Amino acid sequence: MAIKILKDDEIRDQVSLRYAGIATKGGSCCPGSSSACCSDPLGNPQASEKLGYSNEDMAAVPEGANMGLGCGNPQLLASLKPGETVLDLGSGGGFDCFLAAKAVGETGRVIGVDMTPEMVRKARKNAVNAGFKNVDFRLGEIEHLPVPDNSVDVIISNCVINLSPDKVGVFTDAFRVLRPNGRLAVSDIVALQPLSEEILGNVDAYCGCVSGAISVEELRKIMQTVGFSDISIELKPESRHFIKDWFKDAEKYVCSASIKAIKP
Repeated sequence: MAIKILKDDEIRDQVSLRYAGIATKGGSCCPGSSSACCSDPLGNPQASEKLGYSNEDMAAVPEGANMGLGCGNPQLLASLKPGETVLDLGSGGGFDCFLAAKAVGETGRVIGVDMTPEMVRKARKNAVNAGFKNVDFRLGEIEHLPVPDNSVDVIISNCVINLSPDKVGVFTDAFRVLRPNGRLAVSDIVALQPLSEEILGNVDAYCGCVSGAISVEELRKIMQTVGFSDISIELKPESRHFIKDWFKDAEKYVCSASIKAIKP
């Protein structure tokens, strides 16, 4: 089934199934995939070192929280401060949330939103087991955040926005929930050139953070139209070393980027 003819909810179902599999047994394939559903190029905890996390970071979170699902380290971009309220879009097993919780301290708060029930259950279990009391995991779509207006100081996300079929909706709702002068600090995938028909028409490529990527120019235009200012999109060419494992020739078409912006 070609991604380009899928409706938005069908895309979300495919993506949710893929990450439910990673949450529960370490890997799953999207329906219609020709590959064997036994392992996944995503979901490798050891990959976090390549993404910019330190050994201390990986040791500081509950067991099972670091799932290697990312394309960078938004913690390095966010400059979190004690007492801040942080929202993580697509929080998965809670890795970035737990690191953020340590940065904002007991007076701060971290909210993780994920649309996959298996991921939310996993993250909540990790929080209870490790005694994190300033982290709240919520089931929801990042285009329709279960968060009040003007209630968040910082939004982080790691390789999730590319998975949304409605990126305008993602940034519009992110803008809504940020407080004035709130900031966005995101690691995500962008397209370097028009994607091949093979990539565009492959379900695994969409679930694997490749065929949902948009260009830097399109991303910047969306963010400006929504209302963000001080937009910075910095490409990370070194990301090709791990992107090449995601899908055939993916490193030729997409790249990780560090994305920052402010809500005026």
